[in-house]
Amino acid sequence: MLTYDSTGFRLDGSPLRILSGAMHYFRTRPEQWPARLAALRAMGLNTVETYVPWNLHEPAPRRFERLDELGAFLDEAHRQGLWTIVRPGPYICAEWDNGGLPAWLTAKVGRRARTSDPEYLAAVDAFFDVLLPQVVDRQWGRPGGTVLMVQVENEYGSHGSDKVYLQHLADGLRARGVTVPLFTSDGPEDHMLGGGTLPGILATVNFGSDPETAFETLHRHRPEDPPFCMEFWNGWFDHWAKPHHTRDAADAADALRRILAAGGSVNLYMAHGGTNFGTTAGANHEDAPFNSTDWTHSPYQPTTTSYDYDAALDERGLPSPKFDAFRQVIADFAAENPSLVRYLDGRTAELPDPAPVLTAREVALTEFAELPFGDAVASPVPPLFEELGLEHGLVRYTTTVPAISDSRPLTVEGLRDRASVQVAGKHAAALERGVAAEPVTAAGGDRVTLLVESLGRVNYGPLVGETKGITGVRHERQYLHGWHAQPLALDPLPAAAYAPGEPAPETLARGTFELDTTGDAFLAVPDGDHGYLWVNGFLLGRYDRRGPQVTLYCPQPLLHEGTNTLTLLELGRATPSRIELREAPELG
Repeated sequence: MLTYDSTGFRLDGSPLRILSGAMHYFRTRPEQWPARLAALRAMGLNTVETYVPWNLHEPAPRRFERLDELGAFLDEAHRQGLWTIVRPGPYICAEWDNGGLPAWLTAKVGRRARTSDPEYLAAVDAFFDVLLPQVVDRQWGRPGGTVLMVQVENEYGSHGSDKVYLQHLADGLRARGVTVPLFTSDGPEDHMLGGGTLPGILATVNFGSDPETAFETLHRHRPEDPPFCMEFWNGWFDHWAKPHHTRDAADAADALRRILAAGGSVNLYMAHGGTNFGTTAGANHEDAPFNSTDWTHSPYQPTTTSYDYDAALDERGLPSPKFDAFRQVIADFAAENPSLVRYLDGRTAELPDPAPVLTAREVALTEFAELPFGDAVASPVPPLFEELGLEHGLVRYTTTVPAISDSRPLTVEGLRDRASVQVAGKHAAALERGVAAEPVTAAGGDRVTLLVESLGRVNYGPLVGETKGITGVRHERQYLHGWHAQPLALDPLPAAAYAPGEPAPETLARGTFELDTTGDAFLAVPDGDHGYLWVNGFLLGRYDRRGPQVTLYCPQPLLHEGTNTLTLLELGRATPSRIELREAPELG
């Protein structure tokens, strides 16, 4: 079993320095897990860490999906010679939609989420009942077990201080059979460590630099615990319309060296980032005024489809300069401390060969289909996405201005996140979080239509749990009523009737290409504004001309020999006529 004191960790009685790397099973295709995990082992790591996104596994109340993926990932880690750390939430942040919390739940409980509220805790308990057997059965000490530690919540001290809530989670983990050490992780600040820790539960800290000060703060709060950086931020994630983040490999390696020299165990966040496939990317929201029509100045900042993170292994799984730099730091530390650097088995790990990359080509989009919206739901006010049972996608809202009204300005309230507005059948404006480039007016008898798109729920801060859609539309000061709302989920690809012809605005477009052999690909929509791209019915994610990301990564397992289909939904400019397959990523 794993034990610890202020001097460090011991596994089955022998000293152990935990050298971990974060890799999320849900951001990488299962077929790619063996190669990715083998690469982590080849870098010198002895452990892999993963979050568990609740909303992926329970997309609707008591409808559980893909639960076996966590267990399969932990089993593959064992085959690759790695111990594991599991962080089951219920909140994970992770730049993941809604921080992993199900939207159907947060829409109900609102600000009661992440507290000791009975309704919220009942939902957490029901999820843990079905999830945790996969973790319990794979704890260290059981046949094939690799799990060394399990987290209680995540960075809770950044959010709240409800110790009754934290204790309920810890007691629930123990009651369901978790016997390995439990831990919390927080920023190395007094109020965060004060609000997010529990007596008798290992406390760890998250940071990207200055490990000496961070560990000093941790030691002041928890002198009985060993130093452990649960998230060493060696790179960073990207937002649409913002610069691509990179960090110098030598600088990151120096921080890692200092973590180890300070006696710390470490988890590289991220070791391999992966991809926010589908509509899973989250968003951030800055506490700043917003008086601009320029999206680049919006306090709402949706995260890109790529979660490359400038990590040691890039989005495709290839070693970046940080890989060699980190491997050298670990090798040097192992040479100086051979009794501390231990591994699950004695194999010599080698870096696996990468998948081939498809040659560059263009795919013409030749068939088109109208968007197959669902049946209209009548409501006196515009219903939210959550009220329509829609997690992400599109909702078409329509109403008619009372005939007795004259021409007056329209105001859209509570928009999350984008909308195109039509008045009397003509495009009137594009709105982003309620801001339009020019005023929109409507007269009595005009039909008003809004096509509203969600771009990711905030995953960190006080706006976690926000709803999607719109809350109302005013004609000058008078609210418009008598709404009809038509939802459309985009994941999976909605069935539609395609035919050759000319594309119309906001239509599905598709094309095909042939392959003799498969490989990785990087897809670009050079004439696109913003929209969604599917490969053989699998939603890769969003694209946006504002960047920084230009190409979408298409993993080899999504392609097959013979005919492959690309489907595109453009929501900005006219529908593009082509998609490009490129031979290298362009992330900005």
